[in-house]
Amino acid sequence: MIERMFESFLASRPPPQVPAGCRVYAIGDVHGRLDLLDLLLGAIERDNAGRPAASVTLVMLGDLIDRGPDPRGVVDRVRRGVAWAETIAIMGNHEAIMLDALAGRRDALENWLRFGGRQTLADWGVDARLIAEGTLDEILESACATVPLADLGWIAAMLPSVRIGDYYFVHAGIRPGVPLDRQSREDRLWIREPFLDSRRRHGAMIVHGHSISETVAMQSNRIGIDTGAYATGRLTALGLDGADRWMLSTMDAPLAVDLPSG
Repeated sequence: MIERMFESFLASRPPPQVPAGCRVYAIGDVHGRLDLLDLLLGAIERDNAGRPAASVTLVMLGDLIDRGPDPRGVVDRVRRGVAWAETIAIMGNHEAIMLDALAGRRDALENWLRFGGRQTLADWGVDARLIAEGTLDEILESACATVPLADLGWIAAMLPSVRIGDYYFVHAGIRPGVPLDRQSREDRLWIREPFLDSRRRHGAMIVHGHSISETVAMQSNRIGIDTGAYATGRLTALGLDGADRWMLSTMDAPLAVDLPSG
């Protein structure tokens, strides 16, 4: 009886909302796929133009770099922003490890090269042969001489998370049971479990990337929108306006699919 009453209480709670007059589009992990990002931004611009006027915010959920063919182009595109929205860039674990690697942490550089850093360094102009055959010290020296400090500064300034209304945008997720304003940097960048399996309320609806799913991962307490763009060709965005939610992706652009708000 108590469990049924609790479930009924949760079901009766109002759905999460963004503030009145505000519209948000959140984009999942791009991973160097500038082609997909440009396609999705075009679909979002058309979608936004077909809705009532609002103050629009575009939230990038991190992992702009690595794996795909044009990580530098993605960073440049996001840095330029769009005329029709304010752009907020959330830091992903791939940006974080890039910064650690180029700050001289040999362990970070070794790990970064294994999961995407080779493509990113090559796209920034580091010699491909050196990346393949050089020592860690040689690669680091070349990378530090090649990657512009302005680019590294912009990446270092990416936000760890942002809250808009009843939604909390973060790269990987949060530690269940820890207040949102006390979340660690490590968890916001890297966590999977126990976050993914948690069904508890977190004080806001968590919108995140990092953990790949075939389609949008809709749960009562989180929405995961990393659909593996670099490998699948599906880059996904979540639209929010009041209590309404909808999805856009490069597999069905420019069509929008409404999602339940509960």
